[in-house]
Amino acid sequence: MTFGNEQDFSQISRRNALKLGLAAGVGFSLFGASARIVMAQDGQVLKAINPAFDQDWSPLRGGGRTFRWNSFWWASPMYFDAEGKIQPYVFTSWDSPDKKVWTFKINPKAVFSDGSKITSADVKGSWEVCTMPSTKNQRVDQVLSKVAGYKEVSAGSANELTGVSTPDESTVVCTLAEADPIFFMRLANHIVPITKAAQSRGNDGEEVADWYKADNGAVYSGPFKLTALDIDAGTVTFEPNENFFGPKPKLARVEISSIEDNVTATSLIASGEYNVHTELVTSTIIQDLGPEFSAGPIIPTSQHFWFNTSRAPMDDPKVRQALIMAVDRDGLFKASYPDGPHKKADQILNSVPGADNSGFEPYPYDPAAAKKLLAESSYGGPDRLPKLMFVGISGPAIQAAAQFIAEQWRQNLGITSVDMKPQQDGGPNQNAVQILRDDVGTRVPDAASYLTGCIASTSSHAQNKLGNYKNDKVDSLLAEAATKAVDDPDRVRLAQEAQKAFRDDWVFIPWYSQAMSRWASKEVKAMEKNLDWQVVAPWDVSIG
Repeated sequence: MTFGNEQDFSQISRRNALKLGLAAGVGFSLFGASARIVMAQDGQVLKAINPAFDQDWSPLRGGGRTFRWNSFWWASPMYFDAEGKIQPYVFTSWDSPDKKVWTFKINPKAVFSDGSKITSADVKGSWEVCTMPSTKNQRVDQVLSKVAGYKEVSAGSANELTGVSTPDESTVVCTLAEADPIFFMRLANHIVPITKAAQSRGNDGEEVADWYKADNGAVYSGPFKLTALDIDAGTVTFEPNENFFGPKPKLARVEISSIEDNVTATSLIASGEYNVHTELVTSTIIQDLGPEFSAGPIIPTSQHFWFNTSRAPMDDPKVRQALIMAVDRDGLFKASYPDGPHKKADQILNSVPGADNSGFEPYPYDPAAAKKLLAESSYGGPDRLPKLMFVGISGPAIQAAAQFIAEQWRQNLGITSVDMKPQQDGGPNQNAVQILRDDVGTRVPDAASYLTGCIASTSSHAQNKLGNYKNDKVDSLLAEAATKAVDDPDRVRLAQEAQKAFRDDWVFIPWYSQAMSRWASKEVKAMEKNLDWQVVAPWDVSIG
């Protein structure tokens, strides 16, 4: 199979992509000789690969692969930069004396791609359409759940957020159901992008079908605008928004092609035909594409192996302690990510105030003490233990980590009956699952929010994955922390104390703190993303 020119290749069909997948080994030699930075007549073209033929590119979904391109064509209220510092965008200021009624001011220069002003009504309408249950925004609750009226709209019994008022076209006032000192941080992402409400929302309050497509006359608030979308071919094109109210975009065009096979995608990026991927995870990513490709800032997300404390044998604290102390966690990290880009974790918190010097004492590696604890447990040793079952063991790195843990248990404790499944549940053996590999994290740089989402008894994680884990001291400390202002040192101190109290329950094997990878070749500049997959400054992205 040959391609006569770059235009032919950018319009690669699903069938041809699949053929490429079957001929993955050929890809590198086919394109390697023509590696280059693609130039349009009027500047640089970013050539990107999406790993699937996504059928829905609405920016209102709040998740999924297409969400990761939101920042190129949609503006957000504010955003976090690569250092985790909040920056103004559509909103230039925010204030709340009582942390319950918040006032936001819109940038007077903020306009859509047709030059029309971005108004408070557009902000309110964008928030409301994303809250409507039929929109199926995956994370709108993380942004707006504390706003008065959210519960009713998200439940489908209303279509207006009663807690949002618009006293003039440049002011948005939010009244919360309860005080929240970090509410302004919850808005600083592209989960709920700001759209022209008259286009995205119908008279019934529901999302208008395909409203975002260029053929329907859509206007855009971000640095680029959608100029072409071919669902069947799996191609998307963005070009600069001439009326963007921020810095002028450096790229002349962004071209996204759908290529499902990771090996083919790797070869095409290595050859220079493409230079960016939505998300490319392979066990040899650094060897294939260099450390710069997957490098990125460590974000407030971490991956661990969690114990379900309600199931045997994890209902015995001495068994949990023995299983943790029998694992060399330095070896665990080397077995899975020897070259990065992630970092070994000793605790849950990372990349938030209070993560450093938190007082959390790392779990020790002590095989002799672990063996003694197992002997002292209600099981008396390895022979009477039920089979241990891992779930969520998908992908080469995760498999390597889980297998390392199982081998440590075999060598140090004599445990030989271990099973692993790739899915997040055990299927028909659901009630036998004791260990779940999963990530936890926060969308705001805040220790109290981070821990409330995973170890507070009210969290889904504690209820569904830790077996209704509940520690009254942890709950009390986190509840009190949530009432403190962002700049109150007690907010961090209380969260740190909660994490230390959680440590003493021996409920998880710490694994790694996650990097937000660039997924871009080293020639691509400014492709850094923040903690929410938002490209920090898409207008600054360039090549070479």
